Amino acid sequence: MSSTDHLPDDRRARRNVMVLVMAQAFLGAQMPMIFTIGGLAGQSLAANPCFATLPISLIVLGSMSSATPLSWIMQRYGRRTGFFVGACGGALGGIIGAIGLYLASFPIFLLGSFCTGIYMSAQGFYRFAAADTASDTFRPKAISYVMAGGLLSALIGPQLVKVTADAMVVPFLGTYLAVIAVNVIGSMLFIMIDIPKPPVPSQNAPRGRSRMELLKTPRIAVAVICAMVSYALMNLVMTSTPLAVVGCGFDKSNAADVVSFHVLAMYIPSFFTGHLIARFGVEKIMAAGLVILAGAGAVALQGVDLANFFIALVLLGVGWNFGFIGATSMLAGAHAPHERGRMQGLNDLIVFGGVTVASLSSGGLMNCSGGTPQAGWAAVNLAMVPFLVLAGGSLIWLLTRPKTQAA
Repeated sequence: MSSTDHLPDDRRARRNVMVLVMAQAFLGAQMPMIFTIGGLAGQSLAANPCFATLPISLIVLGSMSSATPLSWIMQRYGRRTGFFVGACGGALGGIIGAIGLYLASFPIFLLGSFCTGIYMSAQGFYRFAAADTASDTFRPKAISYVMAGGLLSALIGPQLVKVTADAMVVPFLGTYLAVIAVNVIGSMLFIMIDIPKPPVPSQNAPRGRSRMELLKTPRIAVAVICAMVSYALMNLVMTSTPLAVVGCGFDKSNAADVVSFHVLAMYIPSFFTGHLIARFGVEKIMAAGLVILAGAGAVALQGVDLANFFIALVLLGVGWNFGFIGATSMLAGAHAPHERGRMQGLNDLIVFGGVTVASLSSGGLMNCSGGTPQAGWAAVNLAMVPFLVLAGGSLIWLLTRPKTQAA
């Protein structure tokens, strides 16, 4: 073990956070790019408008399918290798997506979306990587800072969409070519990351709890449920937003601006979410996130003016931030280092499984409920209610348990 393995004052952790923030900002820009145009591109290629958001669903399905293999790769070969694999998946997704657009082939375009999910899954591990070398005190702040890197991605991504969406004869083809460049250039950042490979366990090393035993731990179960609900509801509403904005009479630039404000709201709170968790406790911040998500749905149901879209999507972003970062912090402190690969892969499998269902449902609710964009948008937001009840109920259940049992 090198002399840098015990650097005081979280110096190694702060360096890794800096690298991961840059990766979140630059590489992460591809996600708002694709989420802005994916549904619109799907609508132009799909024979049935109910399948317009299927490309987004395939991204999430790819992310869910990649979570466990990527977690194993990172546990076996280190974070750097796993993040390189994720960037390669993003570049491959951009290449295949561009081919699908050029050939006007919906199946090929969907295959590209599935490959893009490999990057999305790897990006989800940035937050866990931030905690790997951090002390208990710095951990929630490290996670929060890395998530804050998405602030720049919220600015870069939608602006690239405006520049590239109609830059070529084939609509959106320029955007997918830009996605390829983002992955190739951005992957070089991981050369600077300094996270030791997990040691190979000895014969006498603790094996840790099984997946079922981990999920039966109250704090882990509640963290997984709240992370899944926060992410799934955010994806449910965000996926339909460009379709709703355009369907209600506004243009693609308006849709890009709404998504941009939403992604800004997802990440700006990250500058202080970690401090709020340290001061008020993770449970209160998660509860606040669920309440804000409910507020987003309430505002969206009040009307389809452009102001309603902006306010609802800003609240959706803030609610996701509190709920998801809070759940990540709770989970990171509820399992041992030797359980990391097993638990983090399982968590993202469940989370993105829920997001996949939400994404698949989004297009059907938006385009096939009531016959009008207004009715579809209302159906999307009403669908949030049972999941908010599930997450809120689980959090109340945890808080009412004796502390020794809840731990």
